[in-house]
Amino acid sequence: MGKRRKVAHAHNGHTPQKGSGGSQKPQKGISAKSEGKAQLKHDEPTIPFAAEDRILLIGDGDLSFAASLVEHHYCADVTATVLEKSFDELVEKYPQVPENIAKIEAEGSKVLYNVDATKMAPFVEKKGGDSAGAMDRIIFNFPHVGGKSTDVNRQVRYNQELLVSFFRRAMPSLAPGGSIVVTLFEGEPYTLWNVRDLARHSGLQVERSFRFQASAYPGYHHARTLGVVKNRSGEAGGGWKGEDRAARSYVFVRKDDGARPVPKSGKKRSRTLDDESSGDD
Repeated sequence: MGKRRKVAHAHNGHTPQKGSGGSQKPQKGISAKSEGKAQLKHDEPTIPFAAEDRILLIGDGDLSFAASLVEHHYCADVTATVLEKSFDELVEKYPQVPENIAKIEAEGSKVLYNVDATKMAPFVEKKGGDSAGAMDRIIFNFPHVGGKSTDVNRQVRYNQELLVSFFRRAMPSLAPGGSIVVTLFEGEPYTLWNVRDLARHSGLQVERSFRFQASAYPGYHHARTLGVVKNRSGEAGGGWKGEDRAARSYVFVRKDDGARPVPKSGKKRSRTLDDESSGDD
């Protein structure tokens, strides 16, 4: 499927997932139809971008997230970056990378190597004599410095420094009305990073947060900073799977600047603690 066809298809919205239904009888006063709709709304994932958005992915690991955006969400303008300095270095850590790169580049999107989130140059476009940020969405999934220290407090500080530097470097690349999306695992030590406060001190404000659902991105696999984990036999697949852990995405915009709305499928969803919340909680 070509790029133009994919973008046209995406304008039709995302197909909602079917509710589990179940065999239990609805409560008195609640119709089975209403109960099914409520379940459908709860299960439907939040997608923080549109197919036509210019999307910058930071530290995309094995590039499976970028490949999913292109192949399944029909995104036409994706720039996926990795910290590794070359294709060979990336493949050494993540053997599955060539297949993902092929999917990304087949639709006109691109992969950039040796991009450090704390030092990256701005992605801008010239408008007359001025320049403006060129990215509508900047997404950093599961940022982590790796195992720099066994001391929890030091490790927290290292990751906070990573996020602060990233926010400052990312803002010049942000187009008017654009947003920065950071996804972290739930619970400690990640809650100790205080990502909301770090963003506020960097000139950003929390627009909303929502439950990250890996299943909304077919083909996506959480890539660990150290690369593919192998078992005692040397086979890939050892260790825990990030896709199975609870995670949350935070959407940040410039202070006094609202993000450009992302088209939604269906009616407005009710918010719950486990699903979507405003920036005030």
